[in-house]
Amino acid sequence: MPLEIVHSACPHDCPSTCALEVERLDSHRIGRVRGAAENSYTAGVVCAKVARYAERQHHPGRLATPLRRVGDKGIGRDAYAPIAWDDALDEVAERLILAAQRHGSEAVWPYYYAGTMGLVQRDGIHRLRHEMKYSLQKDTICVALSDAGWQAGVGTISGADTREMVESDLIVIWGGNPVATQVNLMTHVTRARKARRAKVVVVDPYRTGTAEAADLHLMLRPGTDAALAVAMMHVLFRDGLVDRDYMTRYTDDPEALEAHVRSRDPHWAEAITGVPAAQIEDFALLYGRTKRSFIRIGYGFSRSRNGAASAHAVSCLPAVTGAWQYVGGGAHYANRTIYHIDNSLIVGADLRDPTIRALDQSRIGAVLTGERRDLGDGPPVTAMLIQNTNPVVVCPDSLKVREGFLRDDLFVCVHEQFMTDTAAMADIVLPATTFLEHDDFYRASGHTHLQVTKKVVEPYAEARSNHDVICALAKRLGCKHRGFFMSVWELIDETLKVSGWPSADSLYEKHWQDCALSSEEMRFRDGFGHADGKFHFKADWSAIGPQGKALSSLPDFAAVIDQADADHPFRLVAAPARQFLNSTFTETPTSQRREERPTILIHPDDAARLDLADGDRVRVGNRQASIVVHAKLFDGLLSGVVVIESIWPNHSFEGGIGVNALTSAEPGLPNGGAVFHDTAVWVRAA
Repeated sequence: MPLEIVHSACPHDCPSTCALEVERLDSHRIGRVRGAAENSYTAGVVCAKVARYAERQHHPGRLATPLRRVGDKGIGRDAYAPIAWDDALDEVAERLILAAQRHGSEAVWPYYYAGTMGLVQRDGIHRLRHEMKYSLQKDTICVALSDAGWQAGVGTISGADTREMVESDLIVIWGGNPVATQVNLMTHVTRARKARRAKVVVVDPYRTGTAEAADLHLMLRPGTDAALAVAMMHVLFRDGLVDRDYMTRYTDDPEALEAHVRSRDPHWAEAITGVPAAQIEDFALLYGRTKRSFIRIGYGFSRSRNGAASAHAVSCLPAVTGAWQYVGGGAHYANRTIYHIDNSLIVGADLRDPTIRALDQSRIGAVLTGERRDLGDGPPVTAMLIQNTNPVVVCPDSLKVREGFLRDDLFVCVHEQFMTDTAAMADIVLPATTFLEHDDFYRASGHTHLQVTKKVVEPYAEARSNHDVICALAKRLGCKHRGFFMSVWELIDETLKVSGWPSADSLYEKHWQDCALSSEEMRFRDGFGHADGKFHFKADWSAIGPQGKALSSLPDFAAVIDQADADHPFRLVAAPARQFLNSTFTETPTSQRREERPTILIHPDDAARLDLADGDRVRVGNRQASIVVHAKLFDGLLSGVVVIESIWPNHSFEGGIGVNALTSAEPGLPNGGAVFHDTAVWVRAA
């Protein structure tokens, strides 16, 4: 008999949101997972992690029953005993009620993020938050800085259609490694190379898999991208490679920009970036002379204290040359506004109280250890409900995060698929479904398709979906919002209808809805997103965040990063590992085997000075902490730069201290954001 193939969509925290074809072997088991061949973006391609999803779906380590902690925090499964679902939910509800009675409702902090990108299963936690007046969450761990930078110039979160890369003559991948993190993008890069012999340039601090495939790799110091972009603009204006007619019509103040960059030449940028001035000249000339130039702006280079300013500077380039005019030209960062999803029903927007405090998710360590700067005038957090995230591993300043979770007076319920480092800190652990075991719908950041999916197989053991858990708790807490009494399918259907899209049934039957605007609209031929219709070279940072005055309005390098010094002579990039996705897939044997162990990439010259050999144990540290990893000598980065690809679980490191013990929770400018790639460290033999 032929295999049964079922449509689905990848829910993981990646711009691709791949359309999937899943082999269903029976009502409980899947086989191979493939990219949907008929989807014009996914184009039959899917990353290796998801292709072998059966390894994760049917992993023996999945949580099967609710658990109550009976031993010490942080030990893992041995510290837990099974508990019935009703008893577990009753206990969670009672503890949330008790916390609110003792300290006020803001003492409860529902905490979530993007372990699933499905709009119902991810965001329904807000409905509970809003009705119960629990503390809000300021989302800063992923796109706060990149959003701010793109928004400052473009004025909306959308851009050129990535499928138009096939018409490009030059593709610049700036601050991303799609070979590892967004493999579908490389399909469209390859098509452009075949169709038009397009050149590919990668801007990245180290020689990634994507950089290896490029025609040109500009290897720069972390956090210096704005200097490179500004020096390129210097060359473009100097050599007459700008489109003055386009700038006059579509930009706010090209004269001020030209005057501003006049003194910032490639030699100025070389001193900051480490990229030779001649290479900057060559890149700028290549970019300026290629009308159909497409920049894919990544997320990585924005995860720095000056990341928003860097993203804005890079986004200025196609406005200077007028590349937006041409099919195959312009830039893409993310698509969000094109979907015009009204999620009010899902999140309970009608119940949101703006006077309730919002706590910064990236500063969870400071929040849980009671820093007044973070708590404001409100009470300490004494109860948490956590879904879709693993903060003990993924959040910066992780030793402080751990300290906060170890508090005896903090009650924590974690709803998870595996016994993560965070779940091991919980009082109650609830088993969660995977995306293959529940309904949901998805919009994409990296393309234009809206997808509706149904469960492919039955839930594993006693696992329940996020929606089921939120609704069960809501009923115990006396919530009345109608969203708690609707099925997931009903929520999807009504949300789609009020957002102007076809019904849930209709979209599921056709698998996806292409929400792309016309090519001209995607390239802002009718004007950019700001009220004046212009691209803004002059960023109004103060309108974006309270620290806006610390940044130059015109694009520039902001020297606010954690600079290397005599005591901390290396700049660390904590880059994503190819076989993991944040802390997801770290439990699967194939991913573990291919990544081998936590490793630091260090330049051979630096290793020689430190008397280090390949494979040596190395201690890496700063003012916050130190960790032990193994050295790998690697000439694909600058001397003075080191890379630790992760995110391995903390217990995979010697001493149980992971890489985010080194990263700072200091918020990026101007409105917060995690600065994972902005860390000065020392390195020595362990």
